[in-house]
Amino acid sequence: MVTPLPRIAGGGGRKPRVPPLPPARTLLTAFSAAAALAVLCLLTSSPAASLSGAWRSGARSGDKYLYWGGRADCPGKHCGSCAGLGHQESSLRCALEEALFLGRIFVMPSRMCLSSVHNTKGVLQSSATSKQRWEESSCSMESLYDIDQISKTVPVILDNSKTWHDIVSKSTKLEVGSVAHVQGISRVELKQNPLYSAVIINRTASPLAWFMECKDRKNRSSVMLSYTFLPSMPAKKLRDAANKMKELLGDYDAIHVRRGDLLKNRKDRFGVERSLHPHLDRDTRPEYIRKRIAKWIPPGRTLYIASNERTPGFFSPLSDRYRLAYSSNFSSILEPIIENNYQLFMVERLMMQGAKTFVKTMREFESDLTLCDDPKKNTKVWQRPVYTDD
Repeated sequence: MVTPLPRIAGGGGRKPRVPPLPPARTLLTAFSAAAALAVLCLLTSSPAASLSGAWRSGARSGDKYLYWGGRADCPGKHCGSCAGLGHQESSLRCALEEALFLGRIFVMPSRMCLSSVHNTKGVLQSSATSKQRWEESSCSMESLYDIDQISKTVPVILDNSKTWHDIVSKSTKLEVGSVAHVQGISRVELKQNPLYSAVIINRTASPLAWFMECKDRKNRSSVMLSYTFLPSMPAKKLRDAANKMKELLGDYDAIHVRRGDLLKNRKDRFGVERSLHPHLDRDTRPEYIRKRIAKWIPPGRTLYIASNERTPGFFSPLSDRYRLAYSSNFSSILEPIIENNYQLFMVERLMMQGAKTFVKTMREFESDLTLCDDPKKNTKVWQRPVYTDD
């Protein structure tokens, strides 16, 4: 029996048809109104929420901007819903990459919506106003990311800043040539065609998720920003928390066990259970995890487990071989700073990155060590779940 880790504190093919672009004056009016509302929000919020780096002092002559919308994937297909952190990061990374390619300052949404699927905190009463619902179902971008660090690679301003309001107000007065409203235009054309040399490129007409629109997704060689760029840019308080946890753990390994939201079965017309990930439930149970990781992680090691499994003690059977650690072991570090599960996952992601050996749930890249061989990408093929050895 391995000595348990002491608790640090506390408890446990075809592009879809898109609608025509609205008249420039109509779109610009809505565009300006949204910015004005953002400024009102700024005046009632913390003065720290503004610009980063050299852009804190305001707009400079010659600066040009790229605007995709007031929240990730909205405008777009997720305006009426909220994608998870991973999907929103994909969209933000693509938009940042486009700004880098175009040599423009990216106007980042000041808040990110919190998907109820991945976040259980802050459930509102039905009588709450739309503003209350948005504030409760979203968090400030600066609570997740270090905007100053991001701006060292891609210049960023937030859409609730006075600078952005001033830019939009000035562009509205100038009107002709100051704003280019674009839809379905490649970033290469945006860069090469003088028609798109306006101060502001406005991408809000796109009906798609941003990551579907802003780059050639099939051409991976076109990637200018690493897929690890945003995960490596967490807010300082989240970085500091992860560093404290790493120091307390010392030398450790980690596994990410994604279960809850992926273990969705349905019955076919014959009443037979079907799953999109037929081996996932089996392969993420302790007895199978033990067999799978034995060749990579020797007995007696400290094993940090990041998981969305909610059953208490679910991974306890692994304690006869490893010293188990969870985020709940570090409540004195995390509770003062964690306000939602997105922040918690960003800390845990840093913990996984800092492990000597890290085992993912499913494979993303060829070199990944994984618990399950099922493809991570949704194949849309419903199969019978497998619970025995193949």
